[in-house]
Amino acid sequence: MSGRRIPQVVPIDQVPPADTGAYRHSILVVDDESIIADTMSEILSRSGYLAMTAYDAEEALETALLSPPELLITDVMLPGMSGIELAITMRRIFPDCKILLCSGQMIARDLLATARSDGHQFTLLTKPVHPKEILARVAECIGQLQSVPSKIAQA
Repeated sequence: MSGRRIPQVVPIDQVPPADTGAYRHSILVVDDESIIADTMSEILSRSGYLAMTAYDAEEALETALLSPPELLITDVMLPGMSGIELAITMRRIFPDCKILLCSGQMIARDLLATARSDGHQFTLLTKPVHPKEILARVAECIGQLQSVPSKIAQA
């Protein structure tokens, strides 16, 4: 052989769709259970959103610093920094970022009450969350965002 490299064959279903140039709202999904985070990101992507995934708060912050999301959807109970602490940090860094919290544990309500007493207002969704409910809540949050920035809208 001549030493040429043979390109790897990629199945068509793994090829990303062509960029249509349409603006897509960015959402960062954080859950330490990868199946939940990946499934939620897939649902959002198939619904036209630009979904990014992280599996802990530290990874979420790194991702957000590289590509700031318009919406953060995070589990409350994360290893290390909690989802509520992550939400507070994200709001401090990105004041316009909308927040949705998710949890299947009762202790999350106590943590949320503490955050509220400190002046932080977050919406809590109880797991399991049906995809239609997630999409409705995301649409609500996105509707609260200002219109698409003019330079993007003109592109």
